[in-house]
Amino acid sequence: MADLDLLHISLADQMLYGFAAGRLVLRVPVSSAVNGAGERNGSGCTPRGLHQVRARIGDGLPRGAVLKGRRWTGETWTAELHEAFPGRDWILSRILWLSGSEPGRNRMGEVDTFRRYIYLHGTPDCEPMGTPLSHGCIRLRNDDLLELFPRVPLHCRVRIEETACPDWQAAQLN
Repeated sequence: MADLDLLHISLADQMLYGFAAGRLVLRVPVSSAVNGAGERNGSGCTPRGLHQVRARIGDGLPRGAVLKGRRWTGETWTAELHEAFPGRDWILSRILWLSGSEPGRNRMGEVDTFRRYIYLHGTPDCEPMGTPLSHGCIRLRNDDLLELFPRVPLHCRVRIEETACPDWQAAQLN
C-alpha cells in the first residue's frame, strides 16, 4: 500500500478522506470538536485550513495504549478504566500531531495548531463517530487509526475544511 500524501477532513461529513497520488484510497469516520470550527488558542475548536503532520507518536504501542502528555502511561484502555475516570479526555493508541501551514490562520500567535496540541488520535470504542464531541482534536476509532498510522509519513498534508464532500462520500476507493 502506498503512503498517503493528503488527508482531507470534512467537518460537515465527519469523515477523513485519504489520498495517494491524487486518488481516494481511504475513508474513515471521525469526531471533531463539539465547539465547532475555529483556530483560536483556548477555543476548544477544530482548526481549519492546511496543516502537516509534525510528529508521529506511539509506533509499536498496543492498541488502546493510554497517552498523556504524548507519553504512554503504561495503561491500556478498558471499559473498567473508563468507568474509573469519568470525563477523562482519552487519547489512545497513536498520535498524529498537526502543525498549521498558514501563518496568521493556523500557524503562529493565537492561532497556532501545533501549540494548541491538535492531534489525530484514537478514542474509546464506546465513543460515537460522526458526531462532534472532541475538545478540538480529530478522534478516530483505534482500528482505523492503526490502519492509517503506518501509511501517513511525517509532513503529510492535512486539510481540514467545513464543507461537505458528497462526491467522495459515495466514490469508489482506488
